[in-house]
Amino acid sequence: MKLNQYIDHTNLKADAKKDDIRTLVDEAVANDFYSVCVNSANVAMIKAYNKDVKIAAVVGFPLGAMAKEAKVFEAKKAIEDGASEIDMVINVARLKDKDYAYVEDEIREIKKAIGNKVLKVIIETCLLTDEEKIKACELSVNAGADFVKTSTGFSTGGATVADVKLMAETVGDRARVKASGGIHTRDEALAMIEAGASRIGASKSIEICKE
Repeated sequence: MKLNQYIDHTNLKADAKKDDIRTLVDEAVANDFYSVCVNSANVAMIKAYNKDVKIAAVVGFPLGAMAKEAKVFEAKKAIEDGASEIDMVINVARLKDKDYAYVEDEIREIKKAIGNKVLKVIIETCLLTDEEKIKACELSVNAGADFVKTSTGFSTGGATVADVKLMAETVGDRARVKASGGIHTRDEALAMIEAGASRIGASKSIEICKE
């Protein structure tokens, strides 16, 4: 197993400067990580800097509470700028209100907007009950998502082995699972993969792979 190729090398900090993002890209190339994961405003700059690196752009980040139309626009713009994957945050409150049609439709509209590009749906597990996690995964699959993802890393908690296992069991072979948020060591990353994760989001990627 090549752990490097599971990793989306991530910098989503609000104060990440151009040089920080360029360093992220250089590190991803040097360490053969699968992609870089960045805020959508950085996509065009990265593509101009290195046209070959794969880019995952976050959409509706980190709260997921903006208008559906804004998320769709952001996703389309990120793809036009050169992203090959979109990591969108669901509207957590709408899920908790059991407005399932809204949640599923939002995911479906974003998937439609980005076509054959990969869509990962961040469900923010730390804010959900197990029942809500299962429902979020089912809605994501119904809407055509390629991945369900645990966390933004900007809320009250990150990925857990239990959540990854639950999500993987729920989606089966209909989608894949990305574990993200609070993964700092090789053992933690391997535990997530063992539980069913096909991708790891991490900012400590180099440390993880050097262990």
